[in-house]
Amino acid sequence: MTHAPHAFVTGYPGFIARRLVRKLLLANDELTMTVLIEAKQQARAEEAIAHLAFHSGIDRTRISPVVGDVTAMDVGLSGIEFRAVTERATEIYHLAALHTLDADRTAADAVNVRGTANILSLARAVAHLERFVHFSSAYVSGDRRGVIMEHELDAGQGFRNAYEATKYHAEVLVRRTQKTLPSIVIRPAGVVGDSRTGEIDRFDSVYHIGMLLAGSPAAFPVPIAGEGCAPLNLIPVDYLVDAVHAIVQRPESIGRTFHVVDPNALSSRTVYEIIAERSGKKPPRYRVSPNLTKVLLRIPGLERFAAVSHQAIDYLNHMAFYNSRNTLDVLEGTGIRCPHFEDYVDNLMQYVRDYFERQASHHR
Repeated sequence: MTHAPHAFVTGYPGFIARRLVRKLLLANDELTMTVLIEAKQQARAEEAIAHLAFHSGIDRTRISPVVGDVTAMDVGLSGIEFRAVTERATEIYHLAALHTLDADRTAADAVNVRGTANILSLARAVAHLERFVHFSSAYVSGDRRGVIMEHELDAGQGFRNAYEATKYHAEVLVRRTQKTLPSIVIRPAGVVGDSRTGEIDRFDSVYHIGMLLAGSPAAFPVPIAGEGCAPLNLIPVDYLVDAVHAIVQRPESIGRTFHVVDPNALSSRTVYEIIAERSGKKPPRYRVSPNLTKVLLRIPGLERFAAVSHQAIDYLNHMAFYNSRNTLDVLEGTGIRCPHFEDYVDNLMQYVRDYFERQASHHR
């Protein structure tokens, strides 16, 4: 007996979750959905749903928002709500997470680890579950160097921040349930804006490089931190969503892990030079050590970049290469591929410029 498709999605109305919800609903007219939202996100979630219905022609009644909390027992749902989800859901997409690199360990543990444990408890109660899709991170590899395979997880690695550590421990929990739950693990690289529109919800990682360069004097080439030889693996959000949708449609994806990364990632120096060129700035001819760069970022005027950039600098010189054979095998013949950074970076930068122009006009 088949059951009407119904998805339960956490992390809404987050940037990736909004786009995944749209993709899933447009791809299957029979699909309905329950989205778990935090109480403080109610207004934003309702606005996102209204926007989706208006601009995509999706029937508003196909999406049911429920207020909850992944860190709470039964993810914060009432008994009636919990039973409704476990009776109706056929697929679960767990995106709720604390993503910032400088996140407090206690807060990251609560959301990323305990939150995943609670969602897994809910998943075990679902009567007709066909797939449990867990959004992990390529950076569960921590401080490992060399080639990282998709099936690998525990290799004795250390972790550079609470984000890496807690996403690793969350994935360990998912791995332990793979014999009893139809799970799929997605490990994205660093996610940037839409390759076509540039839209993004927060400016971090490569955006700090762009803003640092854009705000620097034209005659002063900002040096790169370290050698800049390591790959800086970035993927646009539209590629991530398209790839995930293709992956989850394949029954053979169950029980497997997928690196959704750029298989042709550029070096951090090349990314730096491309952004400098597109910003009309001189490319850096010299470099400084990563440790010295962290000190320089404390200079007045640059401190607004420091909180995340101190963490992000470690990724500019980390020689990790993410093998994505599983993902590439699934995507073969679909026409879905990661676009080249140099082909969409202008769209990312234009979105940032437009954003700050709008902000400036609001304060005039």
